[in-house]
Amino acid sequence: MKILGIAGSPRAGSTTEQLVKEVLANTECETEFISLAGKTISPCVACLGCVETNVCVLKDDMADLREKIVSADAYVIGAANFFAMLNGLAHCFMERWYQFRHREGRDVAGKLAVAIGVGGGDGDAPAKNIQTFFQYNQIECVDTVTAQGPACCFTCGYGESCKVGAIHLFYGPGTKITPKIIPSLEKQPEQVAAARAAGRKLSDRLKQFAQGT
Repeated sequence: MKILGIAGSPRAGSTTEQLVKEVLANTECETEFISLAGKTISPCVACLGCVETNVCVLKDDMADLREKIVSADAYVIGAANFFAMLNGLAHCFMERWYQFRHREGRDVAGKLAVAIGVGGGDGDAPAKNIQTFFQYNQIECVDTVTAQGPACCFTCGYGESCKVGAIHLFYGPGTKITPKIIPSLEKQPEQVAAARAAGRKLSDRLKQFAQGT
């Protein structure tokens, strides 16, 4: 049984990526991890070019991912919280799964998955977006994991002075950026434990599927 992990954050090495990998590492299955950072994936353009074949006709990096998606038995998909919704790159990736839905297409339906959400405040919004996406594609979401990651305001250079940024919003005016306040998974043992538990749960469910139970 094979599990495909996808980190939809545009930032390489992100908390989203770390959390997806944590889930994968705690399964007892073959796994493959892919970061969408640096990839070019456009949104679905509703051209209906995929109706006859269930294969998207757009030519970008999504074409190289199609076979990996189809051949996987389960998914761990994570995204970042941008403006209280999942980030655009992850959304484009998911939109392009429309190619699997025509004429009762069954390339992904019936499979299992874990949803991962990460945000500067919390990851609930992108996690819920991913859960809804799974529902549309008839994929069973066996677990959801969320965590806090460092907003870009920590590294943009103006985080301490910007009155509308995450530093002021989450920590208050006058806050100085120090290693102590920068979110990381190492400071969130409960979320790490939840990710590990999700990996084991997904692995167990896949075993049940394989045994027909």
